Amino acid sequence: MTEKTECEKLELQVKELQEEIHALTSSHESQRKQLGKQVKFEKALRDKIWKELEQEMEYERLLSEVSMMFAHLPAKEVDGEIKEVIRRVADMFELDRGSFMQYSKDLGQIHATHSWAGEGLPEFFDISEGAMFVTKQHFPWVTETMSHQETVAFSNVDDLPREAEKDKQTFKKLGVKSGIAIPYFIEGSFLFTVTFGSIHPGRTFPEDMIHRLRRLGEVFSNAILRKNADEEIQKAFSEIRELKDRLQEENIFLLKEIKTIRKHPEIIGESDVIKTVLAKVEQVAQRNTTVLILGETGTGKELVARAIHEFSARKNHPMVTVNCAGLPATLVEAELFGREKGAYTGALSKQIGRFEIADGSTIFLDEIGELPMELQVKLLRVLERGQFERLGSSRTLSVDVRVIAATNRDLQKAIEEVSFREDLYYRLNVFPIQIPPLRERPEDILPLTWAFIKEFSHAMGKQIDSIPKRSLDAMKRYPWPGNIRELKNLIERAMIESKGKTLIVKLPERHSAKVTHHLTMEQLERKHIQEVLEKTRWRIRGRSGAAEILGLKPSTLYARMKKLGVELRRQHPDFD
Repeated sequence: MTEKTECEKLELQVKELQEEIHALTSSHESQRKQLGKQVKFEKALRDKIWKELEQEMEYERLLSEVSMMFAHLPAKEVDGEIKEVIRRVADMFELDRGSFMQYSKDLGQIHATHSWAGEGLPEFFDISEGAMFVTKQHFPWVTETMSHQETVAFSNVDDLPREAEKDKQTFKKLGVKSGIAIPYFIEGSFLFTVTFGSIHPGRTFPEDMIHRLRRLGEVFSNAILRKNADEEIQKAFSEIRELKDRLQEENIFLLKEIKTIRKHPEIIGESDVIKTVLAKVEQVAQRNTTVLILGETGTGKELVARAIHEFSARKNHPMVTVNCAGLPATLVEAELFGREKGAYTGALSKQIGRFEIADGSTIFLDEIGELPMELQVKLLRVLERGQFERLGSSRTLSVDVRVIAATNRDLQKAIEEVSFREDLYYRLNVFPIQIPPLRERPEDILPLTWAFIKEFSHAMGKQIDSIPKRSLDAMKRYPWPGNIRELKNLIERAMIESKGKTLIVKLPERHSAKVTHHLTMEQLERKHIQEVLEKTRWRIRGRSGAAEILGLKPSTLYARMKKLGVELRRQHPDFD
C-alpha cells in the first residue's frame, strides 16, 4: 500500500514536471514567434526607407539630367521630351498618367499642353470635343480649387465632394481612381499645374513628393519659356530674311533691324549674332524673369544688363550693380545684404545692402561665379522668396528686386568642381543670353572702331578720316582676348600716337600660327596675359598697366590670373 502511494506521488510529480516543461516550451515558442515578427517588421521598414531614399536619389538625378538637357535642346524637340519625362516620372512613382497644364492669356483658361497615359488608357485630348483640353470644362471643381492656390490630392475618386460631380465623371472616363494636381503661382498669377493619376485607389501623396513634382513643373515651365522665346526669334528672323530678299535689289536698309539697333545705341554691331542678342533683350525685358548673361570678359555683359533694365517697367529706378569679384569675401555679405552696427569688429555704423537699395528696381550681379559658396544659399533664398536678414540682425526683410547675373565662368564645370550650387544655377539660368566674343563677330570691328574714334575725337580734339585696309584686316585676324574693352583701349592709344588723319593701330605681338596652332583658348589667353605682364614689368594698375592694355578691370585681371594659374612676381609692388 505504501509502495502504491509512493508510485502515485512519483507519477503526479512526473505529470507536473511534464506540464511545466510544456508550458516553458510554449512560452519560448511564443517569444520566438514574436521576435520573428519584430525582425520581419524591422526588415520591411528598412527596405521601405531604402527604397524611398533610392527613389529620391534617382529623381534628383533625373531632374538634374533633364534640366541640363532642356538648356541645350532645340525648340522643336522640347514638347516631345516633356512628354517623355512625364512618362519616366510616372513610371518612377508607379503612376499611370500625367500631364502639364498652362494658363493661356488668349483664352483666359487653363489648358493641357502635354499629356501622357499608360497603355490602353485614353489621353486628355481623346475625350475633348475640340483640339484643346480646357480644364474648366472637364474639371470645374478642381480648377476652382487650384485658383485659390490649393493642391488637389485624393486617394479615392468617390471621396471627392458633391460639388465635384462633373470632375468625378471625367476622372472615371480617364480611369483615374486616385490622383493629384499641383498648381504653381508667381506673384499671385497662375503659371502652370502638374497632374498625375493612378488607376488604383488608395494612393497617397506626401508633402515631400508634392514638393518634388512642383520642381519638375518649374523645369518644364523654364523649358517652354525658352522654346517660345526661340520660336519668336526664329519667326522674326524668318520675316527679316524675307524682307531682305525682297528689298535687296533696291538696296533698301531693313527698317526693323535699324529700329532694333537704334533702340540700343550703346550696343554697337551689325552681325547676326548681335541682332540675336538684342532680340532676346527685347523678348525678356518686360518680364520680371531672372536673366543670366554669359560671355567672356570685355564682351559688354553690363551693357546688355543695362539695356534689359532700360526696357523694363523698372526703368524709372536706377539699376544697382555689384561686382562679386571686386570685393573681399569677408565684405561681400555686408555689401549685398547690409549690416547692423556692431555686427562684427570694425562695423561702426549700420550699412544698407545693395538688395535694399535695389528694392523696386534691378540688381546686376556681375561675375556671379566668384560669389562664395556660403553666400550662394542666402542669394538663393532672395531669388525664391525675396527675403533676407542684414548681417547681425534677426529681422527678415522683404524686397521686390529683379536679378540679372553675369559670368565669364563655365558654371556647369563649377558645379562639378563643387564651387557653385546646382540649385542656384537653375534659379539663375531661367533665361540665358550668350554674348559672343569679338573674334566671332569680325564684321562688328569696323563699326565699333569708328564709334570709339568718334568718342575720343571729341575728347582729344583730333580728327581721323581713314584706317588702312592692312590694319583693319589685321584687327579682324587678331583673337581679342580682352574683347571690346581691349579694342577700345587700343584705339585710344592709336589715336594718341597717330600724327595725321589716318589711324595706325599697333596690335600686341602674337606667336606665329605654327606655334599657337595646337594651343587651347585657355593656354592662348594665359600666354597673352603673361606677355603683356612682361612688357609692363608686372605692373597691373595705373596708366599703361597690364589691366589697361588688356581692357580689363584690375580686379577682373587678378581673377583671370588666379583661374589661369598666372602668379605675380615677388619683386613687383602689386604682389600681395
